[in-house]
Amino acid sequence: MGFGIRNVADITRAFSEMRRVCRPGGKVVCLEITQPRIPVFKQFYGLWFDLAVPRLGKLAAGDESAYTYLPASVKRFPDPDELKSLMEDAGLRNVRYETLAGGIIALHHALV
Repeated sequence: MGFGIRNVADITRAFSEMRRVCRPGGKVVCLEITQPRIPVFKQFYGLWFDLAVPRLGKLAAGDESAYTYLPASVKRFPDPDELKSLMEDAGLRNVRYETLAGGIIALHHALV
């Protein structure tokens, strides 16, 4: 799932369902936005994501609220370690993740 699990009401249940529909030995992969951990980059990212993105969305699309939703949803979303735990709670095995793009993207993968 790419950039969608943060919009699911029950994340563990969603991963359980992914496990159910995958064949044994299959893979579940989740690509999602996360908050960076590097202090200076985290500050810049916060300013950009919280202030600039909504304003640019208003200018480009005429809809600031849609671009305010995105940063808010990322702040509510579990960090990579917490998401890993939710995947394990759902019965997925060998759960691992890597952060990309300076730590603003997390790619989780697990076996069924």
